[in-house]
Order: sequence, then structure tokens, then C-alpha cells
Amino acid sequence: MEERVSHTGVITSITSDELGIEILSSGSCGSCSIKSACGMSETREKHIVVPKPDGKEFIIGQPVKVSMTARQGGRAAVYAYLIPALLIIFTILIISQFSLKDWIAAVAGISAAAVYYLVLFLFRRKIRERFEYEVE
Repeated sequence: MEERVSHTGVITSITSDELGIEILSSGSCGSCSIKSACGMSETREKHIVVPKPDGKEFIIGQPVKVSMTARQGGRAAVYAYLIPALLIIFTILIISQFSLKDWIAAVAGISAAAVYYLVLFLFRRKIRERFEYEVE
């Protein structure tokens, strides 16, 4: 069985097909194999929305354990951190070759990352389908 990354949280909202979960970062992040790419170890609380599992009943305030494979966690880190960082760097390098002003290159790099995050937001439901969460 593939290694799983899991976090404990509390259900904060329930819809017909999704669960809103407030995840509390814990000391277990220190031993996690992908802690440097995850982002959960940086904050104490994080709100996530996961698909509601079929055949299970949940109530607001119920403690749950949310997990995904380590591979999927790595993929999420690439989408969230690596791709936008590379976009910023390459945009700045390309624009700085054509412009004499560094601030234009910097604004272009940040704009490229903003457009990337907007595209992620617009396709969030499609992207969410690529990730499989297990809620216990």
C-alpha cells in the first residue's frame, strides 16, 4: 500500500456533495516525508473542501481524519508552489531581456503568477477530480 499523508480536522460545513474541514496542524508534521512541500506545517489552521464520501453520514463539529497518497500531496505542492515560482522566474528573465526597467519585469512576473492562480481557481472542480481524499 502506498504511503498516505493524513491530517486530523473538524467538519465546519456540509453540502450535498462536499465537506468543509478545518485542519489543525500537529506535531506529526515534523516526521512527514513531504513536509517541506506541503504548507500545512507553516500554519496552525487550514480550511479545505473535500468531496463527501458516499454512504457516510457526517455532522458539523465531528472530528475526522483526512488523507491522500504522498504522491498526490507532491502533485498538489507542484501545482501550488513549483509551477508559479517557475512562471515568475522565467517571466522576469524573458521580460528583462526586452525592457530596461526592472519593475516592469517584476510586475509581469507577479501578473503571470496571478493569472496562473486565476486559472487554477476557474478549473478547481476539474483539478479536484484528480485528487482522491479519504475521510475517516
